[in-house]
Amino acid sequence: MENLRKGFPVLEQYTYLNTAASGLLPEAVWEFRQEHDLDFLLGASVFKEKQAHILADTREMLGKFCDAAPQRVALVPNFSFGFNTLLEGLKENKNALLLNNDYPSINWAVESREFKISYAEINENLEQNIAEAFKRKQPNFFAFSIVQYLNGIKINLDFIKELKEKYPETLFIGDGTQFCGTEAFSFESSGLDVLICSTYKWLNAGYGNAFMLFKEEVEEKVTPKNLGFGSLQGKYKAQEGSFIGKFEPGHQDTLNFGSLLAALKLIDKTGKTKIYAQINTLKELAKAEFTKMNLLEEAVVKRTEHTSIFNIKGGDKLFEYLRSENIITSQRGDGIRVSFHYFNTEKELDFLVKKIRGFVKS
Repeated sequence: MENLRKGFPVLEQYTYLNTAASGLLPEAVWEFRQEHDLDFLLGASVFKEKQAHILADTREMLGKFCDAAPQRVALVPNFSFGFNTLLEGLKENKNALLLNNDYPSINWAVESREFKISYAEINENLEQNIAEAFKRKQPNFFAFSIVQYLNGIKINLDFIKELKEKYPETLFIGDGTQFCGTEAFSFESSGLDVLICSTYKWLNAGYGNAFMLFKEEVEEKVTPKNLGFGSLQGKYKAQEGSFIGKFEPGHQDTLNFGSLLAALKLIDKTGKTKIYAQINTLKELAKAEFTKMNLLEEAVVKRTEHTSIFNIKGGDKLFEYLRSENIITSQRGDGIRVSFHYFNTEKELDFLVKKIRGFVKS
């Protein structure tokens, strides 16, 4: 198990259970960044002329990672830039479906525009609530987090695929920021039309990089308004007209997208099967332990499938106590959010449980 932790020096000083807030910077990504900027320092435009391949390589690696066509992969600086650009390409009188209390960057962006919005509740009956919302009024688009940032509730992607088959005209837009990098996923065989993901969390790629995946049919329903010199620069964009280029109107940062490429290579080297197996083991152990300790909300306990993100009962004092023990978590909603990535261990879970029990007794 130690080999999964190698290359993450921060783990030597903290029990880091906070990937849902911020992933780590692996040594492999840090080394790329050091070399990139040193070469830029010494080479300036001569260096930059040789860097065009980084963007194409990143696009292709993402296509391989998510099972998506590289010519329909857009490289954007963050989720919000990509999502807002997408929304600007939709007519504002459209019917939209959102999840109540979903991630603010989703709901606020839609609510700030002139869409006709309805909501489905996030609870143990999430899929049923969504299905009923579709029956009441079929939306033109449904935008949602695949995994909820507050408590780790994950929408059933098989359900989304069935729903897409039943309502093919609805545009399904998924936020994969808390999902991508945690389990195997095929975009092409999914029910999603668009996937948007910031990669500083579960992909450990650092900040300033994100990506969007599109099904071919999306171009018929969305007309983005952004355009710039960068829209037709580089491999894939000219061949595909300017659709993904409208999400990339300006210059692209080879430091940040190269960091994403380095992070994806590290995942490949570590082994996706090994990564997903470790996350799965930890999430099952954690849910069982937290349920036994009555730390979870009822909606999470009642759902059969969950992720490695948990919101446990506790206030400021418990949060501060855990921090004093070098256990890094986040306060979200009414509780304390803990999250387990592949570099975490059963020993760390046991340590967390021991400290919580000790705090409760004191």
